[in-house]
Amino acid sequence: MTVVERREIALVDLLDRLLAGGVVLTGDITLRIADVDLVRIDLNALISSVNEQVPSPFEDLA
Repeated sequence: MTVVERREIALVDLLDRLLAGGVVLTGDITLRIADVDLVRIDLNALISSVNEQVPSPFEDLA
């Protein structure tokens, strides 16, 4: 077993690293009956932390 395999990372540390760089979530869900698409849902989401150096993109919408 190498040092990397024995290394433990807390969930809070992992979440902090992901939010610091940003996370993109994408997905597709299709409800189909008898080869007929009834409902299609597309998901595109960007999750990122916001601070003084990286302002919110929704700040100017008011």
